[in-house]
Amino acid sequence: MSRIKGGVTSRRRKKKYFRLAKGYRLGKNNLWRHVAEQVEKGLQYAYRDRKQKKRNFRALWIQRINAATRIYGLSYSKFIDGLKKANMIIDRKILCDIALNDINGFEKLVDKAKEGLQISA
Repeated sequence: MSRIKGGVTSRRRKKKYFRLAKGYRLGKNNLWRHVAEQVEKGLQYAYRDRKQKKRNFRALWIQRINAATRIYGLSYSKFIDGLKKANMIIDRKILCDIALNDINGFEKLVDKAKEGLQISA
């Protein structure tokens, strides 16, 4: 039986990792052990941060909506509560966009939210 060597396969696998490590500094882009560690860690960060990105944007939208509603004498939580009671369902991303780009439209939403709060009280 002939001996099978894994040179081609391992070289192909390493080549893939080196391609992913392009742009890393020092030995992390050209020394195999460091490349393997860094690429694995980088892929872990990428997976984790795809989830965190969604959280961060939602938090940003909420902060912006809160700042916009405070101008009209309402807190964020009261605003959202008022919209729910007025049966208006708009997601935070759109609310944030309206607050930034359409001041008159946002003012109408705030008025609707205030009406919703008064109806339930």
